[in-house]
Amino acid sequence: MQPGKKLAGKFLPAILILLAMLIVACGGNSGGTTTGNKASEDKQIYVSPIAGLSDVATLDPAISTDSASIDAIDMMFVGLVQLNDKLEVYGELAQSWTTSEDGLTWTFKLRDGIKFSDGNPITADDVVFSIDRALKPELKSTVAPAYLALIKDSDKRYTGKVKTLINDSLFAVDPTTVKIVTTQRAQYFLDALTYSTSYVVEKSFAEKYGDADYFKHLNEGGASGPFILDQHISGQQISFVPNKNYWGPKPQFKKVVNPFYKDPQTAYKAYQSNQVDTAGVPTANLDQARTLPNGQFRQAPQLAIDYYAMNFLVKPFNNIKIRQAFALAIDKDTLANSIYKGSRIATNHIVPQGQPGYNENLKGPAGVTGTKGDKALAKQLLQQGMQEEGYTLSNFPAITLTVATSGSQTAKNEFQYVQSQWKEALGINVTINDEDFNKLLDDTAAAHNNAKGLQMWAIAWIADYPDPQDWTSLLFGKDSTYNQSNFGQNQSKEASAELQIQALMATADGNQNATERMQQYNQIEQKLVEDAAWIPRLQRKSSYVLKTCVKGVIDNAQGLTPPQDWSNLYKSTDATCGNTNSYK
Repeated sequence: MQPGKKLAGKFLPAILILLAMLIVACGGNSGGTTTGNKASEDKQIYVSPIAGLSDVATLDPAISTDSASIDAIDMMFVGLVQLNDKLEVYGELAQSWTTSEDGLTWTFKLRDGIKFSDGNPITADDVVFSIDRALKPELKSTVAPAYLALIKDSDKRYTGKVKTLINDSLFAVDPTTVKIVTTQRAQYFLDALTYSTSYVVEKSFAEKYGDADYFKHLNEGGASGPFILDQHISGQQISFVPNKNYWGPKPQFKKVVNPFYKDPQTAYKAYQSNQVDTAGVPTANLDQARTLPNGQFRQAPQLAIDYYAMNFLVKPFNNIKIRQAFALAIDKDTLANSIYKGSRIATNHIVPQGQPGYNENLKGPAGVTGTKGDKALAKQLLQQGMQEEGYTLSNFPAITLTVATSGSQTAKNEFQYVQSQWKEALGINVTINDEDFNKLLDDTAAAHNNAKGLQMWAIAWIADYPDPQDWTSLLFGKDSTYNQSNFGQNQSKEASAELQIQALMATADGNQNATERMQQYNQIEQKLVEDAAWIPRLQRKSSYVLKTCVKGVIDNAQGLTPPQDWSNLYKSTDATCGNTNSYK
């Protein structure tokens, strides 16, 4: 998944937790302990703020990378397969699928009677068109080449070497049958298809309006999911109303509104004044939120890692010892407990606790096992790295850490603290460049294979699907566009060893022996952490509040609302509820 892609959720601000066990542990309840009858139809308006943004970056499934965009897209579009509340793959537009004996050909049978929001049928032609379109070079999608990489000749389509994959590796066998040919047997292919870049758009609609203008006319049609676009006003809100032609059970909410708020604190204040139905809880307000009655405050671990990345192609981070020094200079325990007040878990892991492939025995850089860092060792490693590169403190390259705080004072406190840690332990002055989040997404994407790209940045990754491939091969594999640290694609002394690890990634991805496969990913992750391909710093917990009148919300493992689950969500007559009159 794209760094930072799910930093704001529909009901949970960025979640992906411990699969079925923690779904039960987190409650899986209906948003509160009070009771009440279903409210009248005019009250069925759900208001969930998007904090720190003035707009979504895109409504195009083919190019979506960030949370706000993906959440909006998930309202309006669906794919062949989706994830349910337990992160199990189920058939959405596809009612069934089979694989060939060699595991390379997948055949999907579409459901009967499925339609777009304008009433036109959803056919196999629309499915193959949508996947092929996502790989069009003109779209310059940063996600399609990663999530569709298993499809045969996807790389050639993306680079323009072939004009289409239709009747090459994508086949509309008949109106209800889709066939996809892959390059290798892979355990995670169906999981990858649940990402939004595979969602189905209407071929005739795209041909009528074009790739860009398609998404300016979504109130007319073209949607395949449970909602259609109601309003999209930059700087104000984006809202949705039910899609009467959605094949599954219909939503009970008559409108879902996502107003844009300048920062998390403002959004939380709006919750307190009953202007919205839910909000993330800023760290400064955690103690107060915990006192709210009737279970309004909710918190759960996430499969989400906050990390610092260093570009292997940009000095001084082409040197492994200097990268290790920066990693070990940070006291992550203080970050988790003092700055984030228990809403984060200090970690050295890339693959987070709670999902398959988590390595309990993983060690940090230079064999350090704790999360408080080791300032003495950090200083020693820095001196060794500087000697190897011919640096002194006077000629040491200027360091800039690029971040996007999006108005969060807690995030600002973190970066100022880490800045002081690097100064104290290493004697290095680090400049903080705080930029717009959407610009940071663009800048991190541009760091791939770029010696003039970002030098160092802070962002987060939240799993797309519960498989360690999503944390290893996708992020650090050979030719992966997400390999923005440029692991294995550099001229350092460690490059050959990095290439060997990338080869092991490819082996693990196709390994049919589940136990051996997980052991291979453990080996891969250990090398990535040792090389400081990332500096993982914190594993997230969700901290949010929800009005007790909102019923049917399940704290699932990815912070998503599966398309059919919208039929279970509604507002009751409970007194604790947001005032949504202004959105009628």
